Amino acid sequence: MDASGSHDSNRAYYDAFSEGYEAHRGDNDPGGYHELLDELETSFVERFGRGKTILEVGCGTGLVLTRLVRFAKSAQGIDLSPGMLKHAEARGLDVREGSATDIPFPDASFDVTCSFKVLSHVPDIETALSEMARVTRPGGTVIAEFYNPHSFRALAKRYGPAGKIADGTHESHVYTRYDSPRAIRRLVPAGCHIVASRGVRIAIPFARLMKLPAARRLFRLTEKVLCDSPLKRFGGFYIVAMRKR
Repeated sequence: MDASGSHDSNRAYYDAFSEGYEAHRGDNDPGGYHELLDELETSFVERFGRGKTILEVGCGTGLVLTRLVRFAKSAQGIDLSPGMLKHAEARGLDVREGSATDIPFPDASFDVTCSFKVLSHVPDIETALSEMARVTRPGGTVIAEFYNPHSFRALAKRYGPAGKIADGTHESHVYTRYDSPRAIRRLVPAGCHIVASRGVRIAIPFARLMKLPAARRLFRLTEKVLCDSPLKRFGGFYIVAMRKR
């Protein structure tokens, strides 16, 4: 698949997704599954980005970016999908259209560059990671999230039906890759090295279990306890922080 074809198909997928993206997210499901993921992702970024300049690559409708602006000196976002961006703009966030493989900022523009649930849908992931490193200042941090094949989530995605994201559009319509914690080491861009990692969705076998109040309380506590433990390697989402020399 060539780069332009990948961009066009991903843009169409996420434009279709944008209309119903927050149906079970944000204010529509406070304390729910997706909010838990957002909390664990942003608290990891805060470890490296409090009081600093941050870029989120693939900011979507701005649910994570809204959290980042609370502790950053400044936080900006880019996304390939105009449909997603219109919701982020409605939140008053500083966002623009842009691709992970061609980030529209000069070299060394940010202290922290992060991306969640995006890189696993980019065929040329090496270029995307190199671009994130390029726009990060020396001494800064690149934070990247990957889909982990060694997880409950991967099993559910492999053997369960493809989720519907809009009329006529399913999860199977977008490119998706899985990279194990060991394989991720080979993807680290030149001039960077891994300094920390976190696992997200370690214990939750099915996201819909978080609809049950008792299970929601149990899994929220369990995930927060396990996310930085040795069991993090089994997180459905595996996050690494890479320091740029």
